[in-house]
Amino acid sequence: MRATKLAALDLFCGAGGAAMGLHRAGFDVTGIDIKRQPRYPFRFIQGDALKPPVHLSDFDLIWASPPCQGYSIMRNLPWLRGRNYPMLIPAVRKMLASSGVHYIIENVNQARATRHLEDGLVGAFLCGKMFGLPIYRHRRFETSFFWFAPAHPKHTDKIRSGPWLGGRARDVTVASWPGTRGDSAVGHGPRARRRAKNGMQVQWMKGDEVGQAIPPAYAEHIGRYAMMALGLDETQP
Repeated sequence: MRATKLAALDLFCGAGGAAMGLHRAGFDVTGIDIKRQPRYPFRFIQGDALKPPVHLSDFDLIWASPPCQGYSIMRNLPWLRGRNYPMLIPAVRKMLASSGVHYIIENVNQARATRHLEDGLVGAFLCGKMFGLPIYRHRRFETSFFWFAPAHPKHTDKIRSGPWLGGRARDVTVASWPGTRGDSAVGHGPRARRRAKNGMQVQWMKGDEVGQAIPPAYAEHIGRYAMMALGLDETQP
């Protein structure tokens, strides 16, 4: 028997950035990932997210974050060119649409649908600045229900110049912090990961988990619209 609290399934869950946001929006969250996730903050099942060992119809909402490497601008870096990465958005969309359950598909901003990427995501993006976070990290979302993105403040923080990673990866760049010199830091390396972890409010994560995560604020925002779509209007953002 389903619990009174609405149930959300978190596919390709990673260390739980989206899960924490869905939890804050009022969902009981279960995560599935092919890799073990020892710091996932909620119920976790290790398994293939494309062949989940659960019944999708048992859930009220499904969140999916398929691998982003095939869509990311980072694939153009010299040492990554020529590598083949899975492009799973079409397969994920087909699975979720056939489930009859409201869903959200999340990926990097470059995964948006264009004439060059016809199977990309159709939907708006979110930025940390929309929620007062000291980080940009643009991510795009396709949903089975309607939602509004907050106003997008202008990016005024300095991005590192030059040919290196810090000057290229704008969507994962930490904005300047009070008390710093005003320059930015990419979420790679101990100091940068610490700043990104605090900026996204994912303090329970470690190492590369931070680089793969989204701020919980993104999932909380969309999750509250999902609550409205499910008939719980009192959760209106």
